[in-house]
Amino acid sequence: VVLVIGFFPLSFTLVVALESFVGEKERGTIEPLLSSPLEDSHMYIGKLLVGIATPLAFSFASIGIYLILVSRREVVFPSAYMLTLIALLTFAHAVLMVSSAIVISVQATTIRSANLLASFVVVPVAFLLQGETILIFWGNEDVLWFAVVAVTLLAALLVRLGLSHFRREYLLGREIDTLNFKLIGRTFRDRFTGQATSVFEWYRTEIPLTLKQLRRPLMIVCGLAVIVGIISYMWVVTNVPDYIDLKPERTAQFRTLISENLTNLDTLDQQFPAPLVFYNNVRATVVFLLLGVVSFGTLGLTAFIGNIALVGALLGGAQVVGYSPLLVFVTGLLPHGIFELTAIFLATAAMLKVGAQLVTPQPDKSLGETLLLSLADWCRIFVGIVLPLLAIAAVVEIYVTTQLIKLAFS
Repeated sequence: VVLVIGFFPLSFTLVVALESFVGEKERGTIEPLLSSPLEDSHMYIGKLLVGIATPLAFSFASIGIYLILVSRREVVFPSAYMLTLIALLTFAHAVLMVSSAIVISVQATTIRSANLLASFVVVPVAFLLQGETILIFWGNEDVLWFAVVAVTLLAALLVRLGLSHFRREYLLGREIDTLNFKLIGRTFRDRFTGQATSVFEWYRTEIPLTLKQLRRPLMIVCGLAVIVGIISYMWVVTNVPDYIDLKPERTAQFRTLISENLTNLDTLDQQFPAPLVFYNNVRATVVFLLLGVVSFGTLGLTAFIGNIALVGALLGGAQVVGYSPLLVFVTGLLPHGIFELTAIFLATAAMLKVGAQLVTPQPDKSLGETLLLSLADWCRIFVGIVLPLLAIAAVVEIYVTTQLIKLAFS
C-alpha cells in the first residue's frame, strides 16, 4: 500500500517534467535559456533536478500522512528497514519517470503531444509496481533490493539517454512532428543492404562489417554466459541434493524414470516437429530484442542469462543423479547447440548493441534515427545468420540429438 501511495503523486505531478522543455518552447520563453552560457549537460541536469524535486516532495508527503494515520490504528506498522527500502524505491521511481518525461519533452513539439506520450511512462511503471508488490508477497523484505537496483539502473540509463541526445539547436530546429514512412523505409533498407548489389556481395561485405562491430558486445555476452553457467551448475550441485533430500534409492528412481522416458524420443518429431522448434526459437529471439529495446538491453540480457542458467542447471542436475555432465553436454546439447547457441549469442550481442547505441552520444543523428539504424543492423544479423542457424539447429535437435541421447543413455 505504501508503494501505491507514493506512486500516485508521481504520476499526477509528472506534468512538471513533461513541460520542462516543450512547455517553455510553446510559450516562447526558451530562447533566453538556450542563449545562456550554460552547457547542454548543465541545462539538462538542472531541468531534471527541478522535475524530480516536486514529484518526490509530494510523494514523500503522501507517504508520511498515510503512515501517521496508520500509526493511530491497531494495524501492523512497517519496519524501519522496509520503510527505508520503500523510500529508496520511490526515489528510483521518481528518477525513472521524470527522466522519461524529460526525454519526451525534448522530442515532442507541443505540450499536447507530450501529454499523450505520458502514458508510455505511467503505464509501464504501474506494471512495474505490481511486480514489486508480488516480490514482497512471495519473498521477503530483502528481495526489494533487486527491484531497487533494477529500477535505479533503468533510471540511470534513461538519464544517460537524455544527456546523449540533448542539443539546444535541436529544440529550435523542430517545429512540427512528421512521420514519413517512405523515408523511414528507405533509410532502413539502405542501412540493411548497405553498398551490396547482390545477396552474395551482401554476405561477403556487409555481414562481416556488422560482425566486426559486434566484437565487444559478443565478448560481454560470452563472458556472462560462462560465468552464469558455472554459477548455476555449482549451485545445483551444492544445494539441490540437500533440498530434495537425495538418497541413493531416490537417485536410482530418477535414473529409472529417465531411462523409461527415453522411448518417447522416437515420437518427439511428431509431438514437436522441427518447424515448431524453429518457430519457438525465433519467437524467443524476437522477444529478447523487444525486451532489450524498451530497457536499453538490460531485460533482454536478463532473459538470455536466465536461459543460460537453465543450461548450467541441467548439467548440474545430471551430475546430481549420477550422469556425466560432459556426456550430457556432448550428446544432448552440443550437436544442435553449435548452431542454436551461436545464433542466440549473436542475436543477444546485436540486441545489446542496440541498447548501447541509444545511450551513446551521436551528435549527427537524432534519437529516432539512431534506433532505426541500430534495428537495421540487428536485422542484418537476424536474417543473414540467426535464421539459417536456428533452422539447422531445429532439424539437428529433432533428428540427430535425440538419437545420440538414446545411444548414450539407453
